[in-house]
Amino acid sequence: MVTVLSIDGGGVRGIIPGVILEFLESKLQELDGDDARLADYFDVIAGTSTGGLITLMLTAPNKDNRPLYPAKDISKFFLENSPKIFPQKSGVLTAARDLFGLFSGPKYDGKYLHSLVRGILGETRLHQTLTNVVINAFDIKYLHPTLFSTFKAKADVLNDPLISDVCISTSAAPTYLPAHYFETKDPTGNVRSYNLIDGGIAANNPALTAMTEVTKEILMENPDFLTIKPTDYGKFLVISLGTGSAKREKKYDAKTAAKWGILGWLFNDGQTPLIDSFLEASADMVDIYSSVLFQSLNSEDKYLRIQEDTLEGKEASVDVSTEENMQKLVQIGQKLLKKPASRGNPETGLSEVKLGDGTNEDALSRFAKLLSDERRLRQAKAKP
Repeated sequence: MVTVLSIDGGGVRGIIPGVILEFLESKLQELDGDDARLADYFDVIAGTSTGGLITLMLTAPNKDNRPLYPAKDISKFFLENSPKIFPQKSGVLTAARDLFGLFSGPKYDGKYLHSLVRGILGETRLHQTLTNVVINAFDIKYLHPTLFSTFKAKADVLNDPLISDVCISTSAAPTYLPAHYFETKDPTGNVRSYNLIDGGIAANNPALTAMTEVTKEILMENPDFLTIKPTDYGKFLVISLGTGSAKREKKYDAKTAAKWGILGWLFNDGQTPLIDSFLEASADMVDIYSSVLFQSLNSEDKYLRIQEDTLEGKEASVDVSTEENMQKLVQIGQKLLKKPASRGNPETGLSEVKLGDGTNEDALSRFAKLLSDERRLRQAKAKP
């Protein structure tokens, strides 16, 4: 099989997939020992924005050439650092300052985030990740998606940036954090310039992006995938994790939006309708395409999308980093594990089509067994 893990963007809501990933890794450890890590089991881990940060935390090597972070530390990382990445304002002038910020620059300067990821990720480059990664960004100079992948990094030095630059770029959400510029150089002096913002502009749900990159490698006869044909989507095993949405809250309506101008779409009662719409549309379309693809190939049991669509108020924000809200996000992730495994209704986008009688915990446990079996099979074939 080709095994893929995909993690959406969503700012501080990255706590939710952090909880899910901790459970999945614990199941793998029950099967294969305490040293088991997610990077050992997935051919590709893909992420956008906060999902890109999580991806790199799971795949960047430490001094022992093992993953920098176990999954159980992902949520802890967000709980500790989110208040410094997204410092909360208080007082009666908060809304006025936010509105003024629409004209004066991004809501946050990004200095703490930049310093944090550079300190953690150091001089590690993209080709050094412990498994293949695929991370989205968007180049505002060329108005074109930029896709960072380990595959491309190994083939061309100009596509092999510091992973700290990748992390900063994919997280540079418009109006929240500043756009990011950097360059790569090859030994002959050629330079590639990047002018990047948040990858959610291109694909907030990167599952299909990851599958497409693998398909390209199969067509190019990458030796890692020689046993797979380009049309063998039935051999893909995909776990796609959302960061939650506020679909059921129904916080926008056409009668109200009909009166909005540019400012109304960018900032309305503390919300960002235009950005919310872009991100939800991107994530949902990918889920619809993926779900239909796997159903058409009679491989529905090899695709799992876990998403919470009942967020309300501050829970749905990407940057409310108060202790109260972050602890709510932890609880939401824990409760999501207990909910019935389901797929989205293509008409509404809501997770309401149940997949059997099991919970998300049950589905993840089943996928953990499949992943463990696949890894053991590969290890057995690799023996002389």
